[in-house]
Amino acid sequence: MAEGRQEKVTTSLAGTVGEEISASLAPVDAELARRYPGDPGTRQPVHTVYVPGDAFAADTVRTWGDRALAALDEHAPDAAAFARVLGLPDDLAEPVHARVRAKLAHEPIEDLRVDFEDGYGPRPDDEEDEAAARAARLIAEAYERGTAAPYMGIRMKCMEAAVRARGIRTLDIFLTGLIESGGLPAGLVLTLPKVTYAEQVTAMVRLLDAFEKTHGLEPGRIGFEIQIETSQAILATDGTATVARMIQAAEGRATGLHYGTFDYSAGLGVSAAHQASDHPVADHAKAVMQVAAAGTGVRVSDGSTNVLPVGPTEQVHAAWRLHYGLTRRALARAYYQGWDMHPGHIPTRYAAVFAFYREGFQQAAQRLSRYASRLGGDVMDEPATAKALSGYLLRGLDCGALDAAEVAGATGLTRADLDGFAGRRPQP
Repeated sequence: MAEGRQEKVTTSLAGTVGEEISASLAPVDAELARRYPGDPGTRQPVHTVYVPGDAFAADTVRTWGDRALAALDEHAPDAAAFARVLGLPDDLAEPVHARVRAKLAHEPIEDLRVDFEDGYGPRPDDEEDEAAARAARLIAEAYERGTAAPYMGIRMKCMEAAVRARGIRTLDIFLTGLIESGGLPAGLVLTLPKVTYAEQVTAMVRLLDAFEKTHGLEPGRIGFEIQIETSQAILATDGTATVARMIQAAEGRATGLHYGTFDYSAGLGVSAAHQASDHPVADHAKAVMQVAAAGTGVRVSDGSTNVLPVGPTEQVHAAWRLHYGLTRRALARAYYQGWDMHPGHIPTRYAAVFAFYREGFQQAAQRLSRYASRLGGDVMDEPATAKALSGYLLRGLDCGALDAAEVAGATGLTRADLDGFAGRRPQP
């Protein structure tokens, strides 16, 4: 175009055409906003710890941290030793080790579930009643004292006929106990296991709705996780993805989808020696969960390993390497949460998470800074990539792998800027 010349701009369509199209798509716009609200903007814990209802105590969180620190002292007493076990590069050895020890000292568990399902088993009714009431009291007291994990709650028994009444009663006792102890804590999380049909999710919604109405709570106040442990939860008899139906059946209450490694693997005939979170059947199930949950605000969690880091040092090291590798594998596949079954698992959980965020920090910060300032570089990033880069940095900040000052210094961006690029909804 010649300098100073202004092109003539003409159109052919009447203005009413666009207006009519917008009007016709208004229901679709509303449906998209309802079904795919995006990231909830809240912190996602890096793990969930399950503790049987009879074993949960007032000092469980601190005890797990102390046992994890003791395991480090015994089997990897310094940064170099820990790095050798896990294969950490020299530049990450000291920062990862120091952050792991600090994490175990001040926040050893990010998410704790008092288990009344497989980890608890069938008990006399009066015994489970008392354990559920005790769990409510101890959790309420922990939040009041400031010693609670950021997220805490229970896993009830499932909605299958044989245990349905028991599960409903345990949940009622637990929630009522919290109400009577001062109200539901902000970090409350509930887990509904062994979900097979979307109608079981609908039943959970009705149960929680009835509880909210009884106590005058805001509708939708209580959310829950859906545990995916059966093949029917992934693929229905008509060939559709059942888990997608479950998310919609939750009517906005679903907060997460948790993969159950061993029940799911066993249900597909995988022998006990090969039941693991990196088995092909596990990868398939989690991929379906991930696609079904994308954009809905529902988070996906990996399962666990049952190989415990106990016994002589050589055996502990082997278990640590396995757990570290599985955690790193999950992070690379965007499964940012998993289960931990033993205090000895938490050092390698945090080591894997911290190494994942620290080793990619500088590159992510530089790319996002260039994108924000519209500067060039050797990678041409798009808004979707900026969203992923911001999400990566935010997750690193949330868990303690990164510090706010170093992220701000490397990017020139505030936490609010990162939230904006990541598309996270503002939090009150």
